[in-house]
Amino acid sequence: MRPERHDGADGGGLLIPMAWMYAEYIAEELLRTGDLMEPATLEYRAGRDALALTVFLSDGAVAEALPATRMDELRLLTAYGTPWRRWVCERLDALAAAPGGAGPDLTLARAAWRWLEETELLAADLDALGPLPWEAPAGREEPDGQDAVQVWTPAWQLGLPLGHLAIHLY
Repeated sequence: MRPERHDGADGGGLLIPMAWMYAEYIAEELLRTGDLMEPATLEYRAGRDALALTVFLSDGAVAEALPATRMDELRLLTAYGTPWRRWVCERLDALAAAPGGAGPDLTLARAAWRWLEETELLAADLDALGPLPWEAPAGREEPDGQDAVQVWTPAWQLGLPLGHLAIHLY
């Protein structure tokens, strides 16, 4: 979807970022259907923004409900181990370089990306947990979760797996 122009009474025009708004709508629907997180949390916002960026940058939104092929594409783009961060940066740069690319959709997408990169959320450090409980040496007690190590991580690193899980549950 391209931005639409709404002509006001003064003869001027207001560009409406329809593509970005639709991408956010799709992301909201995916996350609400999955019922994974309270909508008022920062983690939810991270998931919504990561999904909205993925939908927006994967050649725009589709007018009808998300077809199975589109869901597969979103699932692959958000999968663990994919170079999602690099893909987002490359796509944003390509849109900015395109003729007429600096519209309101791109402005909102860049703002979402800036928030995802600059905001850090406290999360469990899965790498610091050590061996899995079934691999623990004999005589060692299982951790009770009280001593879990936490780290500050960029919001996109929490939002992307949340979005990926929401896609699976849709």
